[in-house]
Amino acid sequence: MKKMSVLASTIILSSTIALSSLPASANLPLSVNGQLMPSLAPMLTGVTPAVVLISVKGTHEIKPKVPDAFKFFFGRPRQGQSQEREFRGLGSGVIIDADEGYIVTNNHVIAEADEILITLKDGRQIEAKKIGTDEGSDIALLQIDADDLVEIKMADSDNLRVGDFAIAIGSPFGLGQTVTSGIVSALGRSGLNIENYEDFIQTDAAINSGNSGGALVNLRGELIGINTAILGPNGGNVGIGFAIPSTMVNNLIGQIIEFGEVRRGILGVSGRSVNSELAKAMELEVNQGGFVEQVAPDSAAEEAGIKAGDVITKVNGKLVKSFSELKGKIGSIGAGKSVKITVIRPNGKEKQFNVTLKKSKTANIEAASIHRMLDGAKLENNLDNNGIDVKEIAQDSPAAIIGLLEGDIINGVNRTRLKNIAELRNFLKDRKGVFALNIIRGNTNLYLMIR
Repeated sequence: MKKMSVLASTIILSSTIALSSLPASANLPLSVNGQLMPSLAPMLTGVTPAVVLISVKGTHEIKPKVPDAFKFFFGRPRQGQSQEREFRGLGSGVIIDADEGYIVTNNHVIAEADEILITLKDGRQIEAKKIGTDEGSDIALLQIDADDLVEIKMADSDNLRVGDFAIAIGSPFGLGQTVTSGIVSALGRSGLNIENYEDFIQTDAAINSGNSGGALVNLRGELIGINTAILGPNGGNVGIGFAIPSTMVNNLIGQIIEFGEVRRGILGVSGRSVNSELAKAMELEVNQGGFVEQVAPDSAAEEAGIKAGDVITKVNGKLVKSFSELKGKIGSIGAGKSVKITVIRPNGKEKQFNVTLKKSKTANIEAASIHRMLDGAKLENNLDNNGIDVKEIAQDSPAAIIGLLEGDIINGVNRTRLKNIAELRNFLKDRKGVFALNIIRGNTNLYLMIR
């Protein structure tokens, strides 16, 4: 702290000397030779109100660490010896829909949070509710109820080029809203083992702890990415930051809003990235891309005609450099969507396939985001679009108390039939009073009351 104070004093003194050397009548010019001095201020005036501070509070379970020697003599710790510990955290978020109050942030910012408080730039503090999350891509959607919100328009991040200017907005270290600038350093970064689905924008705009979930914008003030991670020896900024591209964010958030979950599309191939060694061994005509080792039976890839030995080089006309990048691009496209996959066949010929992606079978929703009495339940849309499957129930949770069981199917509320989680969420939104969930349990129909 003392060293920081000395540095600040030095900066102020230097500025004073520089300004005092100017003539008394001199003012810093807004223009030179009739041309305005370049400044990001006009753009930022319209954009920064859309970037918010997120404060979270909650508890997580702490399990005691027992040395192996103690385990040998006394056995493993008994259940119930773990304890809950309160935590607090800070992050950033971006308002993407002012009318609905939708805010995008990183999943790791709000994971396990019991309370989520949004602080707007004008100082208002509003409690947010969690609409949906996707741990695999580290995206979360929140919602607040407030007037006079400002939203950021999303750009098409597929049109970005290395060298384009990029501005990061967030609240690092809880200091308050901060703006830094740089360029797009690289595109399609993957294989970093930060998330399961990676297709990052790399930037040298300074990103630090607390910037997570904040905005990366272009010079027009459009959202090109959500800041999510940094690469540094001690967690500090060294000019290598990563953001989730806006196109990927838009795909994922659209699914959460429509279905209440991310219906991740699955191609149905496994493989590895092409490198010089693999290219030489397989006598490939390319040095980049995703080499297909296996095609799953009855998968979207098999139905389209993709075969083992193919090298996937493009998705929807955009180059794919690695298998990790391929996974990231496909993983953000929803099930049922059609994509153009370009491959190089073993004979060296290029071929294009129109592939309709199939649905991943691993998608669960934390039901507490829908209604407080459903807390402790994990829900999944029925594959036949005929209700909501109850996949898990936490012991002694509100969901367990009202009588919900694992294996139940929720197919209605009151006398309204439900097809999916989104319809349940919309029905319960802003409603008060008593509701009756229509449950199918084996061959029995029953009602469970919630309030």
